[in-house]
Amino acid sequence: MAFGSDFDNSDEVMSEINMTPLVDVMLVLLIIFIIAIPVLTNAVKLDLPRAAATPDEVKPERVTLSITPDGIVHWNDVPLGDLELEARLRAVAEQQPQPEIAVRGDRKTEYEYVIRVMATAQRAGIQKLGFVTEPAGN
Repeated sequence: MAFGSDFDNSDEVMSEINMTPLVDVMLVLLIIFIIAIPVLTNAVKLDLPRAAATPDEVKPERVTLSITPDGIVHWNDVPLGDLELEARLRAVAEQQPQPEIAVRGDRKTEYEYVIRVMATAQRAGIQKLGFVTEPAGN
């Protein structure tokens, strides 16, 4: 009964920190580090071979198909007919890696001409077909 009487009669705030939970946490952390550090330091030592090779970056060529308002298709600034365009696209489709095909249609070109070129490229087996535009400010 004597040890309960001191707390009941005093109006003082307890100013001591309970250290037991802090010590428990520190001991758990110490045990974790004791177990984990040998696992991290024991790695298999290897003497890997060295090679002086540089990566080969083969960039495919780029073919620009320009379509004028009257429907004439230009292969990198050389005008082509429909049969010659399809023959060239078939030859390009067989190359590895395939060149990038960029379609440039004039602002006043009818949609039919652009679709005709796209269909020809698809029949030829072209995998990548892109469109070239100008920024909106120009």
